[in-house]
Amino acid sequence: MCSVRAFKTLGLLVAVLMVVLTGCSGDAPDKDGKITLQFQSLAWQAESVEVNKELVKEWNAAHPDVQVKYIQGSWDSVHDQLLTSFEGGEAPDIIHDASDDLADFAYGGYLTDLTELIPARLKSDIPRNSWDTTTFDEGIYGVPFLQEPRVIMANAKWLKESGVRIPTPDKPWTWDEFRRITKELSGDGKYGVAWPLKEPVSATLNLSLSAGGRLFHRESDGKVDIRFEEGDGVVPGTIHDQVNTDHSASSTTLGMGGSDTLPGFFGGKYAMVPLGFSYRQQIVQQAPDGFEWQVLPAPAGADGLTQGVSPQTLSISEDTEHKKEAMEFIDFLLQPDNMVRLAKGDWMLPTGTEALKAPALHAEKDGWATGTALASHLTSAPAQSVRGYPEWKDKVATPALQEYYSGAIDAAELEKRIVKDGNLVLRRYQR
Repeated sequence: MCSVRAFKTLGLLVAVLMVVLTGCSGDAPDKDGKITLQFQSLAWQAESVEVNKELVKEWNAAHPDVQVKYIQGSWDSVHDQLLTSFEGGEAPDIIHDASDDLADFAYGGYLTDLTELIPARLKSDIPRNSWDTTTFDEGIYGVPFLQEPRVIMANAKWLKESGVRIPTPDKPWTWDEFRRITKELSGDGKYGVAWPLKEPVSATLNLSLSAGGRLFHRESDGKVDIRFEEGDGVVPGTIHDQVNTDHSASSTTLGMGGSDTLPGFFGGKYAMVPLGFSYRQQIVQQAPDGFEWQVLPAPAGADGLTQGVSPQTLSISEDTEHKKEAMEFIDFLLQPDNMVRLAKGDWMLPTGTEALKAPALHAEKDGWATGTALASHLTSAPAQSVRGYPEWKDKVATPALQEYYSGAIDAAELEKRIVKDGNLVLRRYQR
């Protein structure tokens, strides 16, 4: 029988009553005693979809009494789609999402607290830093399983011929060195770097951790305050100066997504492009014959290579009647060998320490070794558990950073808007 929440509006009451009248989504046992669990996956790359479906098939073959039905979801619409399904009582039993999308669902009571359900093996295999990304008010509402550091995709031939020092995870560039080198590589209509910053907030906040920037500070009363300190200005200041002072970064790419910069990268217009680790797949598929590229670590600051991430997660709907079985499937899906298969399918890194030991993830080819070397430096994104973050990001931070990077406002105005306007937004969520 479906659980019915306390409803706040007449519209929600009607929606719930309709679900009761028409029947609940299918996690009740079939007439023959079988349980069917719905698993909504957001895998989208062909390799990733194939691996997910193969693992579901393997589970079903070994568990005739607990069958899993694969449902294809989409990253583009997952938040609204899940909210609608939660309110209508039709949410999938097992939910694939990202940790930075979980806060509202966790606080809203839509997701199961997994603290007592997580097997000891899985709990110990995934580091505390990763569990922090899915912990809200001391409850755990998702299992983080794939993560993606930001790296620098570089034209290997261009860098080699220039004679600049090539960074490694052991000896990365500093932010100052990165700025100097991009200036050195620029000229004659070519740029040392292209920053695709159509969505500037996540990249800025996560990379700023390397310089000691946190921006969001949780006080003793549990409330969050925005403060713009010295470390918070290093990364945005570097990008601003590359675009507006050094002219070593193309201003036209500021409004682009990552994929939009690849033609210029392949065509020799940009020496480097900071991108998520999974973009390697697109480079492998799309690069012209003979194009030489390599993966470099992002620059390091006062806190070294520290970088914020929002891992992909697996959660369980609070409404499901089969939480134990749902967790058993998640545990199967995230066995070390299976986690490696999922990571390779998505061209990302697993969170599990055993999976990270896999030789395939330490290969030099396609930059796997560089990415794996960064795994121990990945930590929770700064705004991971901040209520009101989506509104702050959309209404305050995104336009402010876009204007700053384009040169329309200065650093003082950026700080004023990020802090003053930002705290006004957060306070409405923290009354």
